[in-house]
Order: sequence, then structure tokens, then C-alpha cells
Amino acid sequence: MNTNPRLKGQSALVTGANSGIGKAVAIAMGNEGANVVVNYVTHPETAQAVVDEIKSNGVNAIALAADVSKEDQVVAMFQAMYKEFGTIDILVNNAGLQKDSAFENMSLADWQLVIDVNLTGQFLCAREATREFLRRGVVPERSIAAGKIICMSSVHEVIPWGGHVNYATSKGGIMLLMKSMAQELAPKKIRVNSIGPGAIQTPINHTAWETPEALKSLLTLIPYNRIGQPEDIGKVAVWLASDESDYITGTTIFADGGMTLYPGFSTNG
Repeated sequence: MNTNPRLKGQSALVTGANSGIGKAVAIAMGNEGANVVVNYVTHPETAQAVVDEIKSNGVNAIALAADVSKEDQVVAMFQAMYKEFGTIDILVNNAGLQKDSAFENMSLADWQLVIDVNLTGQFLCAREATREFLRRGVVPERSIAAGKIICMSSVHEVIPWGGHVNYATSKGGIMLLMKSMAQELAPKKIRVNSIGPGAIQTPINHTAWETPEALKSLLTLIPYNRIGQPEDIGKVAVWLASDESDYITGTTIFADGGMTLYPGFSTNG
């Protein structure tokens, strides 16, 4: 157990937290003393496994099902969280998906699904959290801020990505959603930031790393010469949720091993 937890007594909600980056973030929050809501849409058994791991550190955790693109389900999830933990201090907007295709073959349904989950879902969850932050205000013994929102973006908020137009568009939208929220909410002592992961070894992108050939190709895009791990993102999320980062708002922290350095230009383009 962490002897000096940075998030002691706080309550965090992590969307899409039963696998990949969301799972690592939820566990990292629990390791730092936060009570955690593990949100999921499918596979309740994997969500429960994350809950059990968090609880083993002596904090509380619950799994709550909700499709973040559905307003009524988001509202119900937050109400269930308040019933269990009383309030929310930290929101990690992590839930996201890909539906890839060549642009000319992309269906409206696949465009809409990705925008609905990745972008509208972040709006709906952030709005609910903000309402509670404003209602409750600052609780000094828990945090200097009234609330912290962390949006999971991507290097593709700045790097175009052919074959993934819907996904890249959603991440570009998250960037200005985050910045606009941060600008508006800063005077209310609510901090809003994003994390922009690069290539992280998770199920969503398994084709990029599952063979030695694929991994070698991927590493040409990463100057630091290793693929990221979900725990790399968990560490950044904990720091952004803690008072150590209290003067940071409206910023995307890229955790990408240098992918946004455009390594194709390292030999003069």
C-alpha cells in the first residue's frame, strides 16, 4: 500500500476502465488512495476484476455500466456514483473506440458512432462532473481545486491519420473541447487537461505490435524506441489529478516516446 497517497479521500470516475489504458488509469488512481468507479459497456467480469484489484489496496471501488454516448445512462451513472461515494473529485474521460476504413468507404454509421462515443461521450461526462464540482466547491482537505477533468486524447489530435478520419476528427475535437472547457472553468477552480498517448500496447491497436515485423515498423515512428505501456499513461493521469499539477490547465501532455517530433524529418526530411 502506498504510504503517502496523493489522491487520498478523493473519488474518481474512469470511463472505459475495464481494459487497456482505462484499466491502468483506474488502478493507478486506486494506488494513490482514490475511491474509483470503473465504467464499462461490455464484459462486466473484466470490470469486476479491476474493481477487485483496486480494493486490494484498501480503497473502495465499484463497477458501473453506462454507454457514455447516451445522456440518460451517463446521468444515471453519476447518480449511482454519488450514492456510493457522495461526490466526484476526478473524471477521466477515457472511453473511446475505432471504426477504421478508407475515407470513400466510410459509412455514416461508423462516422457517427466514433464521434458519439469519443467526443460527445466526453462532453456528457464532463458536463455532469462540472455540475457537481460547481455545486460542491473546493474541499481543501482533499484538493486545492474544486475538480479535475482529464480527457484522453491522442497524438492524432495533431497528427493526421489517413484511414482513420473519424477517429482523428474525434481527437481533434477533444483538443478544443478540453481547451474551451479549461478556459471557461478555470475561474471556478476546475482544471481540465488532456493526455495524448502515442502507440500504447493495448488490444485496440494489437495489429500494430503483435508481430516482430509490425513492431519494428511501428518503432520507426517512435524516437524513444519502445512501445508505450498502459502504466505510462496511468502515471501521467495520477499526476494531472493531483495537486502537484495545480497550476496546469488547458494543456495536452503527449506521452508518446517522441512520436509528435515527426521522426521522418530526423534525417533532413
